[in-house]
Amino acid sequence: MSSEAPPRRDDAPVIALDLPAAQLDPPTKAYFGKCLEKIGFVPNVLQAYGFDLAKFGAFATMYNDLMLAPSGLSKLEREMIAVAVSSVNRCYYCLTAHGAAVRQLSGDPILGEQMVMNYRAARLDPRQRAVLDFAVKLTERPHEVEEADRAELRAVGLSDRDIWDVAAVTAFFNMSNRIAAATDMRPNIEYHAQAR
Repeated sequence: MSSEAPPRRDDAPVIALDLPAAQLDPPTKAYFGKCLEKIGFVPNVLQAYGFDLAKFGAFATMYNDLMLAPSGLSKLEREMIAVAVSSVNRCYYCLTAHGAAVRQLSGDPILGEQMVMNYRAARLDPRQRAVLDFAVKLTERPHEVEEADRAELRAVGLSDRDIWDVAAVTAFFNMSNRIAAATDMRPNIEYHAQAR
């Protein structure tokens, strides 16, 4: 018999910071319960924010508004933005979690892999390509964004409100990528096998 300890899960601990979880209030417990009901687990990003319920609430509200609320952008387009931005930033957590979402929403595991590695390798339609080119430019070189970039988005059918949404999703994931990198946030292992 081996006396070695069993290997630890890749998603434990959730983050590298010792931040004890707060006592969950009823709305947060209900939110976690809804996650368990819908996807079978609580995403580690939510558990990571669980040390401070105000921060958790702000994060969850912004995420839900940007990614789930009505928009001229499809849910798939928003997830594709999340992955393209996270690919530039090499965010392990977001590439794993949102790469799974792209696979699931598109029904195409190849697209999910292409998005994680290099969205330019994917056979995207002109609208998707323009959206992701804009999101990546805004991530890498925000000081170079100009009217010509917005005009390219309008040319493929985006409204000014849609352009705002592209920018907001891009900005949110740039922030989230940096929090995930700073804390060594680990994606739930369940994401790795989803929609393959």
